[in-house]
Amino acid sequence: MTNVTNYSKLGSKRLPHYDYSLPGAYFVTVCTAMRLCIFGEITEGEMRLNRNGLIAAEQWAGLPSHYPRVSIDEFVIMPNHIHGIICLSDASQTSVGAGFQPANTSHPTNPKHGIPEIIRGFKTYSSLTINRFRGTTGEPVWQRNYYEHVVRNENDLDAIRRYIVENPLKWELDPENPVVRDTVAASHSGLKTRAYRRR
Repeated sequence: MTNVTNYSKLGSKRLPHYDYSLPGAYFVTVCTAMRLCIFGEITEGEMRLNRNGLIAAEQWAGLPSHYPRVSIDEFVIMPNHIHGIICLSDASQTSVGAGFQPANTSHPTNPKHGIPEIIRGFKTYSSLTINRFRGTTGEPVWQRNYYEHVVRNENDLDAIRRYIVENPLKWELDPENPVVRDTVAASHSGLKTRAYRRR
């Protein structure tokens, strides 16, 4: 399995010619614009969501109500990113909705929304809601890209679930943690930095 702890270095793992609307489970990571910590903070290994974080969590958990083929497995909102598993079922009937976009009544809706469309909808709608709340219309909330990994088998799924659940406990070592990132950058620049001690 791909080492999920290195997702931030790998970028998108999109497979050439793979149909991301196929039934299956997909591990997705979406980071905030400039990796700013806007969703809350980690305290004693537990993520404490602020209003922005609650909005992001609500929109993620609500994906099945917009995309009938979607079910949500394990997910976690971190200070500046979200990890989650999206499961797509087989589409055997026509959807009654069209994701986060207004339904086009002149054409039948497409029940085969893929991961790119679903993530785009999530990012768009959550951004609108967050910006409305904080009075920052049009400000980017998310990075343009995202990381995805096609879950191969049950062992893969179990390992990713464990990674997601344990993510807040490992924030002090997370490459998305600004303190860790700055420490590593300074170290690579030859600057003297304080040592990071594992708990």
